[in-house]
Amino acid sequence: MNLLKQKVGILGGGQLGRMLIEEALRLNVSVNILESSKDCPCYHLATNFIEGSLQDEAKINELAAMSDVLTFEIEHVNTNALIKLEDEGKTIIPSPRVLQIIQDKGLQKQFYTDHQVPTAPYVLVNDKTEWNQAITKLGTEKFVAKTRTDGYDGKGVTILNSKAILADDSLIPFETPCVLEAFIPCEKEISIIVAKDIFGKTVAYDAVEMEFDPEANLVTFLFSPAEITKPLAEKAKIVAIQTINQFKSAGVFAVEMFLTHAGEILVNEIAPRPHNSGHHGIEACYTSQYEQLTRILLGLPVGCPGLVKPAAMLNLLGDKSFSGPYVIKNLDQIHQIEGAYLHLYDKKESKPMRKMGHITVLANSIDEVKAKANKVMNLIGFEPLV
Repeated sequence: MNLLKQKVGILGGGQLGRMLIEEALRLNVSVNILESSKDCPCYHLATNFIEGSLQDEAKINELAAMSDVLTFEIEHVNTNALIKLEDEGKTIIPSPRVLQIIQDKGLQKQFYTDHQVPTAPYVLVNDKTEWNQAITKLGTEKFVAKTRTDGYDGKGVTILNSKAILADDSLIPFETPCVLEAFIPCEKEISIIVAKDIFGKTVAYDAVEMEFDPEANLVTFLFSPAEITKPLAEKAKIVAIQTINQFKSAGVFAVEMFLTHAGEILVNEIAPRPHNSGHHGIEACYTSQYEQLTRILLGLPVGCPGLVKPAAMLNLLGDKSFSGPYVIKNLDQIHQIEGAYLHLYDKKESKPMRKMGHITVLANSIDEVKAKANKVMNLIGFEPLV
């Protein structure tokens, strides 16, 4: 295989695509991008850049014509156009048929049911008139409402009190079709990245545990490996691999799961692409999720997912108090911390809770990792450029 001739096309020009390009460049792979605006993290790194909507079939076909293989770094794309291309023989990884299931949280939950994947109890509703019956059927004090489509990064998701909604349906937050899911009190929220190559080999990374911003529902910290027992860690890997194998598609996937107080593993959601919960692997793992996807797109075997050292990842989120050009606080001090690696996403303006970058921290033990991570978190921040 002549790697110089491999041309990858990515639908989406965000930070996931940027990190994939950074990996692909190591193998002399050219990367073409389709994105709605040049003001995106991938613009300056792309071999060719097509400005256009991710729903525009003509633009998607243009990207396909200049690329040997296609992938996507965001779910909100025109799957019908991609399915047509796949039917015509274009290699698309993962299959857009997988993406079609993932795009609709109702189809995703039904997929779990159909394939005996453990997940929280749920009811599908089409409009507000169906909520009361669904809530009664769930029979839980609290429940999670998720819009079936177009939700991301905590948007389109909210936790609600059953009695309050039953008493006053004006509190229903969504008009569109939704998944109503039993609220699961859990010990931890964990995630496992799974990579599957075109030869059918599947590997799983160690589980990471995640901490979320309670307002934005965005990951603020993750720690790897998750502090769970070895049997639970193995059980989670088995569930993650078995779930992904049901899709029968190559690719890199994130399987987000709940670990209940009773020791159950329940699959929450799946992302069919590199994921925030795998960023630490660039420094912390023998083969990062971005190298895995690059290998898979090139028809190469997956690599070792093993952890080199315990790690933490801190999402760098825009300050809630301002929007606009910014400076980063205490960069000199952060760069003096051994084992701290800063990744910025080339976003020109900070916005409240916007993902601006991340920092990975490595150390010899998880306790040392947490101490370093807290030190970094107390130092870093975004301030208005004056």
